[in-house]
Amino acid sequence: MAVIIDGKRISQEIKDELKEKVERLKADGKNAALAVIQVGNDPASCVYVNNKKKACAYIGIESLSYELQEETTEKELLELIHRLNEDEKVHGILVQLPLPKHINEDKIIQAISPKKDVDGFHPENVGKLVIGEKGFVSCTPAGVIQLLKRSNIEIAGKNCVVVGRSNIVGKPMALLMLRENATVTIAHSKTQNLKELCRTADILIVAIGKPRFITAEYVKEGAVVVDVGIHRGENNKLCGDVKYEEVFEIASAITPVPGGVGPMTIAMLMNNCVEAME
Repeated sequence: MAVIIDGKRISQEIKDELKEKVERLKADGKNAALAVIQVGNDPASCVYVNNKKKACAYIGIESLSYELQEETTEKELLELIHRLNEDEKVHGILVQLPLPKHINEDKIIQAISPKKDVDGFHPENVGKLVIGEKGFVSCTPAGVIQLLKRSNIEIAGKNCVVVGRSNIVGKPMALLMLRENATVTIAHSKTQNLKELCRTADILIVAIGKPRFITAEYVKEGAVVVDVGIHRGENNKLCGDVKYEEVFEIASAITPVPGGVGPMTIAMLMNNCVEAME
């Protein structure tokens, strides 16, 4: 039976460390502000934005909220980003995704100054991750690394399979595991023999976007399983990409949904904000 990797506890640890750091920086006359831009009022986005504001308040970072109408034009959004790029009081800029259909997400991501790109999505920061330079790293994969390290799970030399190749999770996740000296395989919708491949993993990281897709048949006895997915299942209950109760029986450690990777994303966003402030 698996050890449960507690994302709530670990994210709280990180937020408490950041809170102390922010207090020290404030004593030196440094203040941080995060600008959060939301276009329209997608319910899931509203929840995320509120959670980000709460985390800012806890750590001592000022959050500046820009809640824009659904019909805001791309030009208006770009003008706002440009103003925030120029504003020295703002250390981080976060545009909540997804954006309405009439706005080009790539254009918006590229408009944010790489120095204020606390989401880690700007091509310059992604490029720095590829070549091993310091830059902002996408928050969810960075959170997974912290979960593993703070749970004393050895990464170096281990076989890691990442299921999913999105720009936000799969690709940066694979690069971060490489940076930690794992041997990494990326699997995706066109991968053949997915079950066999997953069973070679000492560390299996699942970000496939399909509810309860990974069953015990995909997991090697004693593997560490990290579930990045989040879905509303039957009875409106939250579930991940992994069939938790089955995999729990054979994994050595596993992240639950909710309470695993989710809380870490916001903790690492706060970490990026404090880095920007420093």
